[in-house]
Amino acid sequence: MPFAVRALCLASVTVLGVAPVSVADDWSVVPSAGGGIQDGRPYFYAEGAPGTVLQDTVSVRNPGGKPLTVRLRGADADNGADGTPSVRARAKDTGAWITFAERTVRIPARTRADVPFTVSVPADTTPGDHPGAILASARGRTAAVRIQLRVGGPALRALTVEHVRIHDDRISYELVNRGTTVLTPKLAVRAEGLFGEVLDRAPRTLPVELLPGRRVRLDEPWPDPPPLDGVDVELTVTAEGGARAEAAAEAWFVPKAAVVTGALAGLAVCAGGALWCVQRVRRARRVRGVRLRGRPGPGPVEDPRQPRTKVESTGAVM
Repeated sequence: MPFAVRALCLASVTVLGVAPVSVADDWSVVPSAGGGIQDGRPYFYAEGAPGTVLQDTVSVRNPGGKPLTVRLRGADADNGADGTPSVRARAKDTGAWITFAERTVRIPARTRADVPFTVSVPADTTPGDHPGAILASARGRTAAVRIQLRVGGPALRALTVEHVRIHDDRISYELVNRGTTVLTPKLAVRAEGLFGEVLDRAPRTLPVELLPGRRVRLDEPWPDPPPLDGVDVELTVTAEGGARAEAAAEAWFVPKAAVVTGALAGLAVCAGGALWCVQRVRRARRVRGVRLRGRPGPGPVEDPRQPRTKVESTGAVM
């Protein structure tokens, strides 16, 4: 089957889950230097239209003194929740389009194995960036080499800033890539208080490559906010290609001592009010008791069946 071969350029080998390899006799996985392409490519870059089949070769090097068995598979690149690079557990995009000449390779000591592979881009693929990776697993660790695949056609660059919140020492927010290309965003921060500007940070590049359709949560340090002020914070995020988004939030900063004092004062007022109510109730009960004791009681009850005795007044003093 004929293949449409594209020029592949590169950037860097990524080791997932472990530190970069520095031991001289440890194995590694890199783009192949064959085919007349200059050695030292850090990652694969491929570009083609929907329906294209791309071809290249990955090399696994075993400088050690024992044979090595390596298992290869494709994966979709992803962003962790904080923006760190990762891969998806199950490939549905570029990783699923990769086919290796051999998935399990046994490499003799002190030698290298070159494994051809193809990337078959489906005909209905959305134009834009489809980042992926080739994973190699052996001896209890996994290494990866990135594949930057761009599918030809109209591309969309768009992002949003969401869920901005102001904390004591930082500003948290979320970035969402609403487009079809990988974005390297820049962030500018401005805060206005009751008496003027309290923060003004020029745009700076964030340490994250935001993949299409991904959402990440980031923090912007603010170790010295105003001790007592009401502020309006505005975040402006831009990226190449004209992508731009803004979001704002507001907050009040009050010294902790003032908060404690206010809380104690509030408790004192509540306690005083409760004591006043209790005293009023007790006083009302005492007054009612005195009134009940001072009221004359009922006299003896006469029996209507007994005859009444008439007493005649004679004026004599006994």
